[in-house]
Amino acid sequence: MIMPLDIDKQVAVLTGATGGLGRAIASVLSAEGMILILVGRDSKKLAALNKMLGGQHHCLAMDLNDVESRDYLVNFCQQFTGDIQLLINNAGLSSFKPLSAMHAQEVLNILNANLLIPIELSRLMLPTLKAHSKAQIINIGSAFGRLGFPGFSIYSASKFGLRGFSEALRRELSDSSVQVRYFAPRAIATEMNDAKVIGLNKALGNQADRPETVADSLLDFIKNSQAAERFLGWPERFLGGLNSLFSRIVDIGLKAKLPVINRFLSGEQS
Repeated sequence: MIMPLDIDKQVAVLTGATGGLGRAIASVLSAEGMILILVGRDSKKLAALNKMLGGQHHCLAMDLNDVESRDYLVNFCQQFTGDIQLLINNAGLSSFKPLSAMHAQEVLNILNANLLIPIELSRLMLPTLKAHSKAQIINIGSAFGRLGFPGFSIYSASKFGLRGFSEALRRELSDSSVQVRYFAPRAIATEMNDAKVIGLNKALGNQADRPETVADSLLDFIKNSQAAERFLGWPERFLGGLNSLFSRIVDIGLKAKLPVINRFLSGEQS
């Protein structure tokens, strides 16, 4: 059973804190009385976010691709042993391109950001999280974590992997005080989506949620939900479930949309 968290005055680590969704998550958690360790690349953006939230939080400007940076984060967190209740692996990258147009480093960057770094942070933070009587690792996934979508092959692979990792680690830690959960938004109206993705979503009739709406749903998931996973949005939840059971049907449906998808992949948006 998922144990709800009493998050007032507890400590959370939030990666990707200065992105559109990260800022919204930081705002709702701060409003609940949680102390945040805000992790991002840009020190000025982190400081501005902290000031907006009241200045009581901790800012760590670092590149999580760097082993020494990850070690520094873990060492910094040790001063809060017993108080850190939450790790939110939110930082990530996306790319809307055919695989043939991607280069090797771009592939590695997406896999590192969306899968390997969350795995490493979870591994490194486990001793600190286990010191709390009830703690959670929340991995921010995607609707594409169970619905592979044309033009998002590497992004989908990373989120499928993150979901599988979350499921396996949840079962591995089921006799401990740490629960591992997977939270999967659909498209979000942030700067992560470029003009091509925005145009594609409009052409296909796909909805994009406000980051504040997603953050509110995440807060409810953390505090109240008994589910190990939550997928947001309709028809994305339906299609993801259908894909899990009847992938051939989804293949046929997406093939019908492929001419529109290819048009945006090629940059021809009219």
